[in-house]
Amino acid sequence: MEIRTEENIKKLISILQDRNEIISTMESCTGGLLASEITNNKSGSSEVFRYGLVTYANEFKIKNGVKAETIDKYSVYSQEVAEEMANQIIDIADSDWGIGITGQIGRLDPENPGAEANTAYYCIANKKLNISNKYKMHCNENLTKKEKKEAIVTEVIKSLLDILENK
Repeated sequence: MEIRTEENIKKLISILQDRNEIISTMESCTGGLLASEITNNKSGSSEVFRYGLVTYANEFKIKNGVKAETIDKYSVYSQEVAEEMANQIIDIADSDWGIGITGQIGRLDPENPGAEANTAYYCIANKKLNISNKYKMHCNENLTKKEKKEAIVTEVIKSLLDILENK
C-alpha cells in the first residue's frame, strides 16, 4: 500500500474514534484487504473496527443476509449486492458503518455470467444517518489482481473519508 493510504487509514481511525463510531466490512473481491488494512494500524483500530467477513462465494453472501433474489436479478457483481452486503454487516456486527465490496477483477466467473470485467462495486452505509452510497469502479486491466484489490481499497477509504468529513 502506498503511504497516502496508510495516512488515510490513520485519519479514518481518528475520525471514528472522535465520533465514537464502529465500522464493519463484508468483502468479496478484495478478500478482506480492507479489514486487514484498517487493523494493520498500530493504534486505535480495535476501538473502531468490530467485524469483517469475506464472503467470496454466493452461498455465503446469502447465509449472511444478501437475498438470493438480488443476486439473481442484478448479478452478484452489482451495486445492489454491495448495498445489501453493507447493510447486512451493520446488522450482524451492530456497527455504525458498513462497507460491502463485490466485483469481478480476476478471470471471468462461469457461475455468474454477465459480469463487467475489471469492475468493482462498493457501498458505504450508515442506517442511523440514512446513508447508502453506492459506487462503481473500473480497474485497469493491466494491473495484477493484488494491485486491483489495493486500488479498490484505496478508493473505498477515500470515499469513506469524504463522507465522514462532510457529516
